[in-house]
Amino acid sequence: MIKSSILWLHKWLGIITGIIVFILSITGCIYTFQDELKLWAYPEKYFIAPVDSSLPPLPLSTLLHNAQHSLDKGQKISRVDLYPAKDRTWVFRAMKTDETAFGHWNYFRYYKRVFINPYTGKVQHIENTKTEFFQLVLQLHLNLLLGKKYGHALVSWSTALFIVILLSGIVLWWPKKWKGKNLRRSFWVDTKVKWKRLNHDLHNVIGFYSLFIALAFAITGLAFAFPGFKKTYIATFNLFQQEATSKTLAVPTPIPLAYEKFQDNALHYSLKNYPQAEMLSIRLKKETEQEVDIQIRRYEKRSGVFNWLYFDRKEASLKQIKSGDNLRFGDKLGSLNYDIHTGSIGGLGTKIIAFIASLFCASLPITGYIIWLNKSKKTKKKKGYQHNVNKYC
Repeated sequence: MIKSSILWLHKWLGIITGIIVFILSITGCIYTFQDELKLWAYPEKYFIAPVDSSLPPLPLSTLLHNAQHSLDKGQKISRVDLYPAKDRTWVFRAMKTDETAFGHWNYFRYYKRVFINPYTGKVQHIENTKTEFFQLVLQLHLNLLLGKKYGHALVSWSTALFIVILLSGIVLWWPKKWKGKNLRRSFWVDTKVKWKRLNHDLHNVIGFYSLFIALAFAITGLAFAFPGFKKTYIATFNLFQQEATSKTLAVPTPIPLAYEKFQDNALHYSLKNYPQAEMLSIRLKKETEQEVDIQIRRYEKRSGVFNWLYFDRKEASLKQIKSGDNLRFGDKLGSLNYDIHTGSIGGLGTKIIAFIASLFCASLPITGYIIWLNKSKKTKKKKGYQHNVNKYC
């Protein structure tokens, strides 16, 4: 009785969310390697002829001026992604959204990326990111291209229901006897059986082997979908550890003032003192704001290995360093949420695993729908046969 109820729940939740789960899995699969694929697909945007290692980049304010003047009136740069490698452009982002709009094209009022040679100041390319392929894949993954207000809710609750489907699936998968033919079918697919049996076994076996990674995808997805959920699990895991060791510096560190603009000086200090960094990121603030913060990423393709530098504009000093290595366990887990979700946490190896697991997740709704259709046809045939028997008896 209990197992039949779980089967009913598993079936109908799968039918309701199957198409969305398939879309999320396929788009997640594609997006897993988006960092690598972008560099391969758009070399004219991301690369320049290598320059002498001793040549410093132009001041950020100069590059920002060039980027801003390359955009249409009313479009404003809000973020800069910088790459210290001598053969890379710097990327200046300008974006404005309408959170209440329906549809992708209305959700983004504008989204541009300006690629600039940091050593000459030349604008190398202006990308309409709103129509860029990988951005479309991402928005399909985040909100089904329906806009945040409508699509986000569908994706969020489908992800939550997917967790229920996975947990109910492991109950249905559990072998009655841990020996013989039934046990083998739980762990391995016999390709010699009829296709209906093969499809059923594929659903069971793939569901089992992808369970834990699929749960990791779903739970980290919930952290993006429901900020309250993320705060709760961060706070819960923080209970198991002492306070973080990263603190405000006892004595703020003065920084050299080589440029007129303070943000130029802060960036110059960051590049000089973190030569191993593969990427830096700056969320631009008004010059009237006292604090300037810069994120230092050790690895370009991993957001969870970082240092945040907090500068005081008024005192012209570095006042705080926040390292990802020194966070409490819950905060650390939260900072790694994106890396876990995309599979980038362990580099190329975990990305390949995430790619395969995403394909497995995409296959589950397909094999599940086929099982449902086959059983529906079988039920109809039985009803038709019973009707004929009653008619002629």
